[in-house]
Amino acid sequence: MFRPLKTYQLVVDVSVAAAFFALALPVELMVNATGTVSLLGAPVGVFAATTIALIFSGALAIRRFSPPLALALAWAGAVLQMSLARPPTAADLAIFGVLYVTAAYGSTRVYWIGFGSAVFGAVVITVYLFLGPTFASGGLSLRTLPLAVAVLVAAAFALLLAWTVGALVRTAVRATANREAQRRAEGEAAAEQERVRIARDMHDVVAHSLSVVIAQADGARYAASADPAVATAALETISTTARAALADVRLLLTQLRHSQSPGPQPTLADLEELYAQVRAAGVELRVDVDPAPTAQPTAAVQLALYRIMQEALTNALRHGDGGPVALRLAWLPTVCKGQPGVEFEVRNGVRAGARPSESGHGTIGMGERASLVGGWLSASDPDGEFVVSGVLPTGVPA
Repeated sequence: MFRPLKTYQLVVDVSVAAAFFALALPVELMVNATGTVSLLGAPVGVFAATTIALIFSGALAIRRFSPPLALALAWAGAVLQMSLARPPTAADLAIFGVLYVTAAYGSTRVYWIGFGSAVFGAVVITVYLFLGPTFASGGLSLRTLPLAVAVLVAAAFALLLAWTVGALVRTAVRATANREAQRRAEGEAAAEQERVRIARDMHDVVAHSLSVVIAQADGARYAASADPAVATAALETISTTARAALADVRLLLTQLRHSQSPGPQPTLADLEELYAQVRAAGVELRVDVDPAPTAQPTAAVQLALYRIMQEALTNALRHGDGGPVALRLAWLPTVCKGQPGVEFEVRNGVRAGARPSESGHGTIGMGERASLVGGWLSASDPDGEFVVSGVLPTGVPA
């Protein structure tokens, strides 16, 4: 019923209505003074003229604040005008402004009521002009029928034109609002996607690095008394791994603080360093790459494969039984939906009571990384072993 308006909008509407009243009232008084309404006495005629000008001006004043109430006032003014047998005057111009706002700012019901008022109003105007008690132009006959039809068409065109302009404004406003809502939704989705990516990277980097550090620290503690050289090497590995992890964490935090392009990401060339870290932690890692890649995969696939291998080997460090870990990569020409891709598998023993597939978010993160590049991944722990396997498309011919 009522729309919230800013103060300046209310001031503008009231000012426009006041100016309209100042122009419409003299015209109404002039019509009254001509004696056209001979049935009314002078005081009554002045009162009627003032009332009609006030009603139409009031409709203009509240047209944006309450379109349905403004439409009701416009109809009330028109009915009063016809009941007093007064001719159309400048005050009736307020009807066009009211029809405009019913289409532009009214609810769905008011929108269609405004349309019906425009059509019905054209019929009322025609009937009033040709069959009214005072202004009948010879009445309605075959001779005046063409003129009546012309008046009907002209009135309908004028009233519907005001309503149509409002409908176009309504469409433009809604389109702008929809674009803004879509822009906000896309921005929120992009921000959420970026947060998930950074959280996934943070998990992969920190979990893997801390697993290596813990394994090396345990080894250094036991070797400190027996073989100082081994303890020194373990401490060096801890230092190197921690520094690399710190650099990665700082890079991720920088991406969180600033909207800038991400820094260098791991590639296939970094897998050897990853293998070396795992072996330095005391794990017997067996790597089998057959067949080897013959072309450079896309950067997204390289990053996904590196992070999946990193998380799988981290699980082997955290939940493994200390036995060997087997890693296999096979770069095949038709492995992923008939397209070239890499088939991978990481297999390791699981210590008693450990359930890697049910702990933490690592397995979920690996699956997300695989699906994001169009591949798939499965993780299971049958017969005391934990197996991570899957396929990633390479994006280029093998």
